[in-house]
Amino acid sequence: MDMAPSAHPPTTTALPTVNRRRVATAAALASAVEWYDYFVFGIAAALVLGDLYFPAGSPTAGVLAAFATFAVGFLARPIGGIVAGQLGDKRGRKPMLVLALTLMGIATTGIGLLPTYETIGVAAPVLLVLFRVLQGIAVGAQWGGAMLMATEYAPEGKRGIYGSFVQLGVPIGVVTANTVFLLAGAFTTDSEFAAWAWRVPFLVGLLVLVLAWYIHTRVEETPEFREAEKRLAEEEKAEQSSPLRTILRDHLGTVLLAGGSFAVNTATFYIIITGVLDYTTRELGMKKSAVLTVSLCVSLTQLVLIPAAAALSDKVGRIRVYALGAAGIALWAVPLFLLIDTGSLLWLAVGSFVASCFLSIMYGPQAALFAELFTPEMRYTGASLGYQIAAVFGGGLAPFVMVLLLEATGTSMSVSAYIIGLAVIALVSIKVLADRASSR
Repeated sequence: MDMAPSAHPPTTTALPTVNRRRVATAAALASAVEWYDYFVFGIAAALVLGDLYFPAGSPTAGVLAAFATFAVGFLARPIGGIVAGQLGDKRGRKPMLVLALTLMGIATTGIGLLPTYETIGVAAPVLLVLFRVLQGIAVGAQWGGAMLMATEYAPEGKRGIYGSFVQLGVPIGVVTANTVFLLAGAFTTDSEFAAWAWRVPFLVGLLVLVLAWYIHTRVEETPEFREAEKRLAEEEKAEQSSPLRTILRDHLGTVLLAGGSFAVNTATFYIIITGVLDYTTRELGMKKSAVLTVSLCVSLTQLVLIPAAAALSDKVGRIRVYALGAAGIALWAVPLFLLIDTGSLLWLAVGSFVASCFLSIMYGPQAALFAELFTPEMRYTGASLGYQIAAVFGGGLAPFVMVLLLEATGTSMSVSAYIIGLAVIALVSIKVLADRASSR
C-alpha cells in the first residue's frame, strides 16, 4: 500500500548544498511566520475577541461569534489556493510566496491595531472579519508555495524530509504564538491583557514582511518549475488549458480524496489548540496560562515527530505512514476527551501529547504526498486545493462545531464521535488513493 511516484519525479541535477539549505530554511521560516500570524487569531478568539468585538448575548454566543470569524479565514483559504495556484503554476512558486507573506503581514498588523466594538461600533466586527478573510487568502496561497519551494529542491529520495521542513512551520507557529500570549499575560493584569496586551502578538507579525523581502531578494525559483516552464513553452503554452481547468476536468477526484484524507488531521489539531483552550478554561475552570503551557509543550514534541515521520515515509512509503496516523487519531478520540474531562492538567497533557503523536505521523509525509499526486505543471493548484478543502471542512469549522456539540449534547463524547467520523472518511480516502496508485 504505497504511493506511486509523480509522473515527473524530482529533478536530480546536482545543486549546491548551500542553495538547497537556504531554500529549505527560507521555506520553513515562511511557513512558521505565516502560521504564527494565523494562529494568534485562534488563541485570541478563544480568550478575548468574543467580549471585545461581539459583546451582545451570553458568553457562549460571544465565543461562537469569535469562532465563526475564525472559521471565515478557512473559507477564504481555497480562494488563496486557487489564485496563487494558477499564477504559481504559470509564473513561479517564489512570487506567490512573497505575495502571501506580504498580505499576511498587512492583515495581522491590521487586527492588532483594530479598535473594539465599544470604540467604533459595528464597524469593528466587520473589519475583523475582513482582516480574517485576508489572513485566510494569504495562508491559502502560502502553503503551496512554501511546500513546493522545499520539495522541488529536494535531493532524490528525500522529498519527504524536505517537505517536513515546511510542515514544521505549524508547531513552530503554535509554540511562538502561545509563548507570546503567555508572556503578554504574565507581565500584565487581566484587565490590561483585555485592554491592550492581547494586541502585542499581532503586532509581532510585522516580522513576516522582513522575511518576504529576504525571499524576494535571496532565493531562486525551483528547478522543477523552470523545467516545467520550458516544457510548456515548447508545447505552445498559450494553447494549454489553465491549471485550474485541467484540475477540475481531469483530477477533481484526486483533489477531493486528498481533502478527505486530511480533514481529520486539521480538525483534530484545531480542536486541541483552540477548542480545548476554550472548553477547559470556560467549562472546566482551568487556568488559561496552564492550558497554553500544555499546548506549547505538546507542540515542541512535534518538532521531532514530524521530520521523523517524514523520513520514515521516504523509506517505507507515504501512504503507510499517513494511514497509521489516521487510524491512531480514530482510536484515540474517546480516550482523549475522557482524560480532558478529568480537569487534571497532567491528564490534559497526556491526552494532548498522544493525539499530537498521531497528528505528526500524518502531517510529516503530507506535503510530499500531496506534491506527488500532481505533475509540476498543475502541482501548486492541485496540492493547494486538496489541502485547503480539508482546512475548510475540517479545521475551520472544528472549534465552532465543538462548541455546538457540547451545548447540544452536554457531553464531550459527541466531539469524539465527530473526530471518529472524519477519521473514517480519511481512511476510506487513503485506501482509494492507494488503490489508484497501485493500478498505475
